[in-house]
Amino acid sequence: MISHSRTAQVAYQELLRLHLDNAASDVTGSIEARRRNGRVYLYDRFRIGTEMKSRYLGEETPALRARLDRAAALKAEAAPRRQAMARLARTLRAEGFLTPDRDTGSLLLAFGRAGVFRLGGTLVGTGAYGLYQGDLGVRFGADELAQTGDIDFTSFERLSVALGDRVEEESGDILQSLKFAPLPGVQDRQVWKWRQNRGEALVEFLTPACGAEEVKPLPALGVSTQGLNYLNYLIADPIPAVALYRSGVLVQVPRPERYALHKLVVANRRQGGPDHGKARKDRAQAAFLIAVLAQDRPDDLAEAYAEAQSRGPRWRERIAATLALMPESLATLERL
Repeated sequence: MISHSRTAQVAYQELLRLHLDNAASDVTGSIEARRRNGRVYLYDRFRIGTEMKSRYLGEETPALRARLDRAAALKAEAAPRRQAMARLARTLRAEGFLTPDRDTGSLLLAFGRAGVFRLGGTLVGTGAYGLYQGDLGVRFGADELAQTGDIDFTSFERLSVALGDRVEEESGDILQSLKFAPLPGVQDRQVWKWRQNRGEALVEFLTPACGAEEVKPLPALGVSTQGLNYLNYLIADPIPAVALYRSGVLVQVPRPERYALHKLVVANRRQGGPDHGKARKDRAQAAFLIAVLAQDRPDDLAEAYAEAQSRGPRWRERIAATLALMPESLATLERL
């Protein structure tokens, strides 16, 4: 386990702060709070001609409120902020931070500009895993960073419906402009997988399911998605992260402790199936994150482990089956 330098860790946190400031600076109207199911969602409400429009900004937090209160000042600081972001991104590359390939970076940038992450979209899978280098401040080995060619996005169906906002450009249109095509055999509008014409990249859209794993629409993101069980745990309370493409792209990823525990479940689900070969990678990623988190954030890891165990016997069975193949990780979790 090798930590990034103090310089790199500070640079990453500063770059993330600047990207969050940049997002808040886009406010053009007044801030409106809408309450649903005990949560408060904030919107930028503005007029275009004679029509009032609303743009979703995010779930209310003290940090977001503070940024929105400074929106005018943040807008005025746009030019020096862009320069600082470019400088920090160069510093992180020089410090050995992982950068996405051009195709992945272009896709994340286009999705970010369209509002995919602002509207609840979360990057999952190995694409998200590689971004924990900044949040955790550690270098990842080649085994943990092995790419599968998959770029996975997910969001809650109920959130997508409740927000009352949509991406500024349809995700399908973005993918087609980047030379992705819907996979053959998908009927009507239920397209949730896209394959790149010139390469092996595969984009999938997923959503949590409870029971039947069916294809469902996500109105806010303008896509159809494949429902999968166990995803609701993974993407609860996600965190912002910066992918080092150009001067950085602000995205959303699962919390690392939830990612680690979810991988234990996924590895067991893949045993004996068509994706059996990916189970080894799942265990390697989970083992690395468990080791790092047990040392640096044991309380977060313990809480995530307890919650996963509390979700029922099927969760406990799958986690135990995977940990039986990972004695060091099992011992680490039992010591928490």
